[in-house]
Amino acid sequence: MDLPDPADENVRGVIAFIGIGSNSGNPVYNCRQAVRQLSETALVRLLRCSSLYRTEPVGPQDQPWFINAVAEIRTILPPRQLFEALKGIERRMGRTDGPKWGPRVIDLDLLLYGQEVVSEGDLTVPHPELHRRRFVLVPLCELASYAIHPAFGVSARGLMDRLTDQGRVELYHSTVAEAEKEVAASDSETNSFNEGKR
Repeated sequence: MDLPDPADENVRGVIAFIGIGSNSGNPVYNCRQAVRQLSETALVRLLRCSSLYRTEPVGPQDQPWFINAVAEIRTILPPRQLFEALKGIERRMGRTDGPKWGPRVIDLDLLLYGQEVVSEGDLTVPHPELHRRRFVLVPLCELASYAIHPAFGVSARGLMDRLTDQGRVELYHSTVAEAEKEVAASDSETNSFNEGKR
């Protein structure tokens, strides 16, 4: 059976939220690439992306801070297929298995999938750490503070109000595109400086 194009305004689909994070290589570029690949995924329509945030790592502190964001999408992919699509993006971007809470080239997490609760093997929705992590809730609240956690019946804003996580979360840039321009400008200045030293 032919599936409708999610870009069609008549397609309702399901609203889902994807957590994005990176602290290895060029994290801003990595997050930008992940958003681009997500927008190009079949049967997925990218609706909005939060600001980028610079966040303190959870777990081992002897690693760079992360860049984190949340994307809002509309999709007709079932949760499992969407999860596999996210894992495919991670693999294509060079993600490999590593220690829990260790450095990541890219990390894509299915945070919410409509009001569905899923628990099957390696897939749990809502994401089991969603309600515990400031670096997830801050960008999620920016996009949809009204979004309800289906297992708890509490909004994202309500989860923020109950949060005990004291990890630091700092606004890095208001858009992915602007952040990428800033990184490119910084790289250009560094190259010019190095050229002048020769």
